Amino acid sequence: MKTLTNFPYHQILVLGLAKSGTAAAKLLHDSGKKVRVNDLKANKQDPSVKELTNLGIDVITGGHPMSVLDNIDMLVKNPGIPYENEIVLEAEKRGIPVITEVELAGRLVNDSIIGITGSNGKTTTTTLIFEMLNQSNCKTQIAGNIGNVACEAAQTMEMDEQMVIELSSFQLMGIQSFKPKISVLLNLFEAHLDYHKTFENYKQAKANILRNQTNDDYVVYNANDPEIEDIVQNAQAVKVPFSIAEKQPAGAWCDSEYLYFKQEKIIALSEITLVGSHNLENILAAVSAAKLGGADNKGIHQVLSTFTGVKHRLQFIANINGRLFYNDSKATNILATSKALSSFAHPTILLAGGLDRGNAFDELIPSLESVKAMVVFGETADKLARTAAQAGIETIEYAKDVKQAALQAYGLSEKEDVILLSPACASWDQYRTFEERGDMFIEAVHTLE
Repeated sequence: MKTLTNFPYHQILVLGLAKSGTAAAKLLHDSGKKVRVNDLKANKQDPSVKELTNLGIDVITGGHPMSVLDNIDMLVKNPGIPYENEIVLEAEKRGIPVITEVELAGRLVNDSIIGITGSNGKTTTTTLIFEMLNQSNCKTQIAGNIGNVACEAAQTMEMDEQMVIELSSFQLMGIQSFKPKISVLLNLFEAHLDYHKTFENYKQAKANILRNQTNDDYVVYNANDPEIEDIVQNAQAVKVPFSIAEKQPAGAWCDSEYLYFKQEKIIALSEITLVGSHNLENILAAVSAAKLGGADNKGIHQVLSTFTGVKHRLQFIANINGRLFYNDSKATNILATSKALSSFAHPTILLAGGLDRGNAFDELIPSLESVKAMVVFGETADKLARTAAQAGIETIEYAKDVKQAALQAYGLSEKEDVILLSPACASWDQYRTFEERGDMFIEAVHTLE
């Protein structure tokens, strides 16, 4: 098991438990550091609290007393905790560095990391890269928001192994020396402004993925996204662009028939099982990173000809009496739903709704051309119903939840219709997570079989 060496901090506060906080505390403890943990919501009976306490780690729960910062020279913050948190603000005032757990992972395996970030498509692209490398017999671990906690995975990695990691803006804000060998920038649009306050702050957080790269590293980037092009303009890493619109001699691209990496023909587009133009962008990014990471064409072809999607990301569920059901519960914003709708030529019944963050849905209207009916639910049901009416959709129904929405949509449908759950909203008004929302939809669909 690897431990931290040449790490110049000795008394460390881990703020926030969950999986990443627990893993960070254990790594720091194993590395001979004096560790203190503070979590507002945990209690002494939680398994993670008991585990850390049994290791001799001081765990403070139920509040954030300023005394947790006494004698501390480094703070490891849970990515979800805002920088306005009183402990974080006080740490910065005292000159205590604030990092996130991925920085610890980087300290262990920086030169073996393939890091993926962007506003949409991170999980799909991360999974594709991981599967392509695996099918090519390259030793690989998947980590971050999917797979193991990054620093936990890093501790067990072998010399010839790579880590494929999905990286959020929250994680990237808290890095010092973290440096992927291959960074992937998918796209960028306004998101998480409740956390970052401004788009420029959000953009800078994403740009941190390039901050420590050198000309021995690579950046795979979307050549059709102006914000991404702006970010990579001054990148030190070797630039590897991808595009669905034009030939890219230095990266991945496609014509009307085939997908290419540089001048090499990889696969016929007709053989790719994952639907949607946005997923084609994700595929081009994945092919680029996988090829740079050592994947072969056979392994890439095997994945692209069989992969039908990550759960809750435009996931095909079933064909029931000619109706095609898709679960896109991860679509928690308008752009994600717009991209999902653009994936289908068939008449579509859209299931949408969820947490009301105060925004309107006018931007969704151009994407509703193929929508024959909408079933709306949650806090935004009225807003979405008005949007549907403005788009000229005549059939609009209300449902109490996604289970009822699935049943109602089936009743409205005909053969060859697509029934798509793509909420355009977060799930927290009715569900703990978008996964829970998607699982309820899947369960409801299977009752129709």
